[in-house]
Amino acid sequence: MELPGGQPTDIDLTRPSAARVYDYFLGGAHNFEVDRHLAEQIASTTPNLADTMRAGRAFLRRAVRYLVDEGVDQFLDIGSGIPTVGNVHEVAQAANPAARVVYVDVDPVAVMHSRSILEGNDLAGVIEADMREPDRILTDSQKMGLIDLSRPVAVLLAGVVHFVPDDDRPAEAVAMLRDAVPGGSFLVVSHSTFDKQPQEMLDAQRLSSRTATEITLRSHAEIAGYFGDFTLVEPGLVFLPQWRPESPGDVDDHPERFGAYGGVGRKPVE
Repeated sequence: MELPGGQPTDIDLTRPSAARVYDYFLGGAHNFEVDRHLAEQIASTTPNLADTMRAGRAFLRRAVRYLVDEGVDQFLDIGSGIPTVGNVHEVAQAANPAARVVYVDVDPVAVMHSRSILEGNDLAGVIEADMREPDRILTDSQKMGLIDLSRPVAVLLAGVVHFVPDDDRPAEAVAMLRDAVPGGSFLVVSHSTFDKQPQEMLDAQRLSSRTATEITLRSHAEIAGYFGDFTLVEPGLVFLPQWRPESPGDVDDHPERFGAYGGVGRKPVE
């Protein structure tokens, strides 16, 4: 696979990347053989995993459209991965051409592809950083001139917090992000869970330990705690397909099979 501008010398191509495995499941082309091999191993034990990945992306798109309708015009997408069709800037700017988006990811391949895709889009940019560095993320996004913390911001943590182990205190990082944004801002979280999950899903989670970003499954209560004092908008923190589906037929009798919760919270205006 040839990367735009050449391949970064510090990328370990012998170890799979969570961002590239995710890209593979979404049908993207920005992945390597080592990523595809792990993805196929995971898929062999959890055949519906690709559906779960797509459900997460669909949830994010619905959340972004909701936020634009609520008047939000700046988005901080942390743990964005490799941009695919229907990503945040495409959805937001289709509804509001003035919407501004900053993507943040720790994977250098994801960042490189993001920069290539966003070339020529002055209202979208990318930062290479870890969500465990909230101060740096906030500072750099403001320096880019794309995020103004005096106005409401949507902080998107879609499928990223479960990559931060408890020992790294993810709740503290999320709290710093909540504290930094003004009243009227929003927080979007989607997160994998062990609630109501079959053993094969739990086994697939253990395979994630082979990437640099092992998944930590958490309960509904733990995930809800990331919203702090933000008010959850209806229908609250629910399994992914249940969050404001586009039609009743989009939710079957077993929404728990997607193995992840999603929710949107709004910061009270003082």
